[in-house]
Amino acid sequence: MRPTGPIRPAVTPSVARRGGGAGSVVRAARLQMGLTLAELGQRCGYSASQVSRYERGVQPLTDITLLRRFAEILRIPPCALGLAGGNGDSARHADPSERLAATGGPMVGHYPACDGGDDPVRRRELLAAAAGVASAAALRLPPPGRAPSPSSPVAVLEGVLYGPASAQPAPLSAIRAAVAQARADFQLARYGRLVQQLPGLVSSAMATREAADARERAPAATLLAEAYIVAANFMVKLNDDTLAMTLADRALLAAAGGDDPLTFADARRAVATALRRGGHRARSRDLLAAAAADIEPVGPASPDHLSVYGTLLAVAAYTAAVDGDRAAATEFITDAKAAAGRLGRDANHRYTAFGPANVTLYEVSIAQALGDSGAAIACARTLRPTAMPTAERQGRFWIDVARAYHQWRKPESCYRALLAAEQAAPDEVRYRPPVQLMTEDLLSTSRQSLPGLRDFARRIAVPGI
Repeated sequence: MRPTGPIRPAVTPSVARRGGGAGSVVRAARLQMGLTLAELGQRCGYSASQVSRYERGVQPLTDITLLRRFAEILRIPPCALGLAGGNGDSARHADPSERLAATGGPMVGHYPACDGGDDPVRRRELLAAAAGVASAAALRLPPPGRAPSPSSPVAVLEGVLYGPASAQPAPLSAIRAAVAQARADFQLARYGRLVQQLPGLVSSAMATREAADARERAPAATLLAEAYIVAANFMVKLNDDTLAMTLADRALLAAAGGDDPLTFADARRAVATALRRGGHRARSRDLLAAAAADIEPVGPASPDHLSVYGTLLAVAAYTAAVDGDRAAATEFITDAKAAAGRLGRDANHRYTAFGPANVTLYEVSIAQALGDSGAAIACARTLRPTAMPTAERQGRFWIDVARAYHQWRKPESCYRALLAAEQAAPDEVRYRPPVQLMTEDLLSTSRQSLPGLRDFARRIAVPGI
């Protein structure tokens, strides 16, 4: 059945008016559609790195043919890219299956046309605000409030990473406490609070490492690496693969100057995740395998050691599955299961949430990545979600279940899983672009049979609802 309304653009011209030019418009539309740089590059005939240069303004985006190609692929109104012709809100229709084939997933795109509206998040205001919070005083967390738009932390963190240094060094004890708080907020899926916290933490950790004397330099570098890691993990949640790669790479460099091999291993995991999402799956898997081999426990091992080691193996298994290598995925997840068996129970050592339940969660993800929706659901039914020790993992479980049902074309079960994810971890649902994509597709195909779907879409801020 065909949708009854027009397919609207994925970005408004107001993005361009606030600065950054055509590249910023392309980037905003790409993120809104949940595409990686590699996926967009593949569709327009350019490498991921070339698309990144266009988005960041390193290379001017002036080729008319390419601009029109971006407008077509990303559903951008031509006028938003300075092109003549059309306002981007034509009455063109498409069958949902055609939309899935064209974009790799359902689109989120209920935005005003060229002459309407403005995005509530102002990039300039956020960058200016970054200067105010990026100080040692910002390590004291503000009370939770209304969560900013998911694009807010991207702009603020870019200001911290690429803008002038504005923070003052802080005592290592303050940085350590702030890192622990950020890690906890990530695992509790309190992303609204994390948005407020990360810029000051990263900026102050950078200043502290730079000012550290010889005695404190290594521990300061390790803490900076941890700050970068949690920020990179959060950018993965937001589908900002470019910034996730930057943060992961900085985490690896900082950890190399630190004093903790497990933090260094975790930084390698963060880099491998960014590589996988950028399409470099073989390289990602090789990095994870090497990192696991470097810390492979020989004889008795601490819970921290087993947890980081097992997490590397589980992520390697998922990476192999994304690459379509079923045999390698099975081998890695079997080794991860053995590590979980040695650990003996579900725990949260080194913020990994690693244990038998988390391995089962990865088995669900692996089956879903391999296209085995039925196997994913069968595996999920063996797991008690509350056995996982963090809200983030519980939310991730239900989202993976929803994706399996969505892939299996079972909208009612997909919707129930999304509601369970919202109950377990509201911000995990609110901030994840894939959830909005699934919800948008459900709205266009199954609204009448799913009571409360529109209210759910409104709660998680699906654009245009």
